Amino acid sequence: MAEDRRRRFVPPPALCGFLLLLVLVFAASYAVGRAVGPVAPGMHDSQTGSGSGTRPDSDGDMGGTGDMGGMHGGGH
Repeated sequence: MAEDRRRRFVPPPALCGFLLLLVLVFAASYAVGRAVGPVAPGMHDSQTGSGSGTRPDSDGDMGGTGDMGGMHGGGH
């Protein structure tokens, strides 16, 4: 009877394989992300304290707000 209970709580091998594959995919994506580094200019590692990524540009616009600082529209 105790063996039947133990056997009933063992997950199927396909579930174990899927979870292992999921862990491997996340580990690989994390490793690639760490190797590549930030993908946008002005992004800094929050642990180093080197900046927040919102430093003013040369024309006073805040960087990282989504606008393109220094780009002036209109009929110039």
